[in-house]
Amino acid sequence: MLQVDNISKVYELKDRRVEALRGVSFDAREGEILGIVGRSGSGKSTLLKILRGIETFDSGRIVIDGLEISPDSGPELIQKQRQITAIHLQRDFGLWTEPALKNVARRVYSRMTGYETIPTEYDPEYEGVMAEAMDYLKLVGLDKKANHLATILSGGEKQRLLIARQLAKRPKLLLLDEPATMACPATKQEVLDAIKNVNRELGITTVVVSHLPEVHRYLADRMIWLDKGEILDEGNPEEILNRFLSLLGDAEPLAPRPQAPPAIKIVDLRKRNYLVGTGEVLRIEDLNLEIKDGEITALIGSSGGGKTTLLKIIQGIARPNEGSVLYRLGDGWVDMVEYSRDRMEVRRNIGIMYQEFALFPGETILEQIAYKLGVKGQDVIDYARKVAEEMKISDKILDVIYTLTDMTEDEAKTILDKLGLTRDIFEELFPRFPETEARRYAEPVFRVLDLDPSILEKYPHQLSGGEKVRVSIALLMASNPGVLILDEPFGDIDPITLRGVANAIKRINAEFNTTILLVSHHVDFVREISHRAILFENGAVLADGDPEEVCDLFVSRCDASYLEPQPETTAPAEKA
Repeated sequence: MLQVDNISKVYELKDRRVEALRGVSFDAREGEILGIVGRSGSGKSTLLKILRGIETFDSGRIVIDGLEISPDSGPELIQKQRQITAIHLQRDFGLWTEPALKNVARRVYSRMTGYETIPTEYDPEYEGVMAEAMDYLKLVGLDKKANHLATILSGGEKQRLLIARQLAKRPKLLLLDEPATMACPATKQEVLDAIKNVNRELGITTVVVSHLPEVHRYLADRMIWLDKGEILDEGNPEEILNRFLSLLGDAEPLAPRPQAPPAIKIVDLRKRNYLVGTGEVLRIEDLNLEIKDGEITALIGSSGGGKTTLLKIIQGIARPNEGSVLYRLGDGWVDMVEYSRDRMEVRRNIGIMYQEFALFPGETILEQIAYKLGVKGQDVIDYARKVAEEMKISDKILDVIYTLTDMTEDEAKTILDKLGLTRDIFEELFPRFPETEARRYAEPVFRVLDLDPSILEKYPHQLSGGEKVRVSIALLMASNPGVLILDEPFGDIDPITLRGVANAIKRINAEFNTTILLVSHHVDFVREISHRAILFENGAVLADGDPEEVCDLFVSRCDASYLEPQPETTAPAEKA
């Protein structure tokens, strides 16, 4: 059904030539689920984009359901390729703000009109379009949510709705790039079951790219291992995964759990979130927690359970309805909920890494460390207060501006716009450190993270996937913060790279006695890296203690069968 013959793809960059794919050849049978595994940067996503027709290639050919595509194929042939293929991207939540049924109906009707619209009840096609749309919702288990607004669906429901929309195109080939990788186990199970059901009921040939071995064990009939743009091996999923995972390095030991006083105290915290048309969606009541100095604590729980809200309150970038978040500063405590002159000094001592962490493409790593030190380095608060006074900026507004340096790019821009300011204000208040000083700060961190000092002179595009992650951690650690907060930043990297990251975090904790608070849906990662795990569901702590025990409880509550050992798979016979 799918033939890929000797596909090659080269990216010509300013300073180098990157061979993304080198002579890749394979077949996928009618109705087969073909899994693709490989390290970050091995060419998996590039291959999927070529199969979809949204990326060109340099040599070779592709045959999809009898349609042959080559590098010389014209626009009409590429358009036909796009009509018989569909792709689902992990981070794609492009949905219409209307009921789930209409979201799918638009895609059904687009086959007739060429664009996404809805037929009126008086159009002769109306009943047929709606009935077909409902059939696709049934396939992904969303028929009971047909009239629910897409915007208020859970993360897993949105993922399934996106798959239903792709099915409405009636593709011959379904391409899935990291389906539900960033989701909790329960959400992953929903999405994976939807994929299996679609394959079983419709027999659509499906190609799945995932870094997670358990996803391939649950879904794949056969597997390909892609490495540095070439197929290294293919065959039975279990055999391929065992060979791939043999590259996993050893886990370094975790430093003993500290017997230390708390670095953070959450006292009598209350928070309620509401959604228009839904009502109360989160209730945190009288929450009390302590995070010990030098401890690695993992916060786990199902999607929508309140982890991100709690983490933002702990970071001091969201306000609770009541309660306090106290950080130790010297011999006293500073409440991050209420303004005080000491709050900026506490924030200076916190490093935060989000899911969407990104390095600035136009600056060397050394330049980015110099910027980070300008925001988080020693004595920057006193300097900023002097400049703010000259600019007639009050201390309270300065406190707000400094808070923005810990927010995501989009969140910070929204508030800057309201204040009538641009990002230039950061450079005025927090000028970069000299590069010689930045290099001095970076050296011990690079040593702990096993990064070559030559990387300081490189740009982000010159780094491997694993180097980018460790460099991002180095940026946070350059000023030696006492507290590191990690909001699921490692969910979509391959297990080999993840092992290196886990070891690096453990070395940071041991070397600098850094207090680390992280959110992750990856239970094996949590087991490996944490002194302590907290299961947080529906705004409440359900378990707190040994990571093995807490993770086992979490998995059992999720009823995630994809995490259980899978029976041996047999590839389907090729259809005549």
